[in-house]
Amino acid sequence: MKCVTLSVFLVLFFHIADAQRITWYQHIAPIIHNHCTPCHHDGDAAPFQLNTYEDVAKRAAFIKKVTQNRYMPPWKPDPHYVSFINERKLTDEQITMIADWADHNMPKGKPVAGKDDTSFISGTHYGRKPDLVLTMKKAFVVKGNNTERFIVYKIPFELPDSMNVEAIEFTSTNKRIIHHANYEIDDVPANLDLYNTLDYINLTEGSRLDYEQYVPYRKKMIYYGGWIPGTSYESYPKDIGWIMPKRGVILLTLHYAPVGKDEENVSGIQLFFTKTPVKRQIQAVSIGSGGVGEKDIDPYFYIPANVVKSFKLKVTAPEDQSFLYVWPHMHYLGKSFKAYGITPANDTIRFVSIPDWDFKWQEPYWFPKLQKIPKGTVLTVEATYDNTVNNPSNPYNPPRLTYSSGDMKTTDEMLTLVMIFLPYEKGDENIKMKE
Repeated sequence: MKCVTLSVFLVLFFHIADAQRITWYQHIAPIIHNHCTPCHHDGDAAPFQLNTYEDVAKRAAFIKKVTQNRYMPPWKPDPHYVSFINERKLTDEQITMIADWADHNMPKGKPVAGKDDTSFISGTHYGRKPDLVLTMKKAFVVKGNNTERFIVYKIPFELPDSMNVEAIEFTSTNKRIIHHANYEIDDVPANLDLYNTLDYINLTEGSRLDYEQYVPYRKKMIYYGGWIPGTSYESYPKDIGWIMPKRGVILLTLHYAPVGKDEENVSGIQLFFTKTPVKRQIQAVSIGSGGVGEKDIDPYFYIPANVVKSFKLKVTAPEDQSFLYVWPHMHYLGKSFKAYGITPANDTIRFVSIPDWDFKWQEPYWFPKLQKIPKGTVLTVEATYDNTVNNPSNPYNPPRLTYSSGDMKTTDEMLTLVMIFLPYEKGDENIKMKE
């Protein structure tokens, strides 16, 4: 009887142990495919692929290490301050599962129907092929002399008609050499020539005076967006978006990272249209360096050598607004960044807090629902910069006086918050953003 009881116990024990075993198909694949594969697949910015079991298993020890120290996946905002719909941060449970799986010989398990889809439509993160792709005329050669470059490309377009935009996405043949991209779409009247100006302007090695020929295009900006590694497409709730004009230009600014050998690149944007009318068009505003309230940064924005210095910016919302996302920006000296609003009723609306700024990882942060900002709310930014030898990212040793010169050089500094918003309508705070 004792032998039978022991046998039953052992069978139950191993059955329970097997059921609790962490496997690739059931536990690890969903984590990797949701949080890692979008960047770690062919054609995107990461240096290797994490699509298949084999891709991940051979790097299991490395993945365990970089997830336990939270180096990967990169996510800089403080999750306790405010949460975002595009959050990539792993939970403690997910990190523990990855470690357990790596420590127990990476069991594969049995496939789970519908949960191992690593397929991507070539060249896009969106769920279908783009309706329109607009890119640079020809490849740009980035010289391999370890120099960062800022290049502004003019991409003209003329369409049969204006189109309702459902989603937009940055596209590139070589994302690995791009630190970040900014792009604006401008509606250009018929009497202004789209073509007889330079195809691109080199802001790093050329003359900034060349940029003056692009200024007339910027009379009516329709859209402003951007990309960094880790981001994908931008889409909107029903009836919200923007309208692609029939005629205009895309002004695409690429920040190329320093490279050690010559690299070619063709970049642009791809658009996804909808037949559903856009009833409410998004708007963009930038506050701080180069934008609204630049002269209101307190104290005056310059950072002497060998100091840690903090600044504050306050701008008042001129109307009731609904925020879709916020996008903070600083350079190498950035130490911390916090943005919030103080309403006329003295309530605090939290926007974003990044206590440990990292120039390599800065992106738009999308609210789960439209965020109402009452008229008269004081939009506030607090930013601290470390211009000492204790900052390992400081581009100068010894440190130098640093300020905002308007040249887009990363060795200068900026204090900027871009906000994408709509004029408020009743019930906006209940509208969920698209995931």
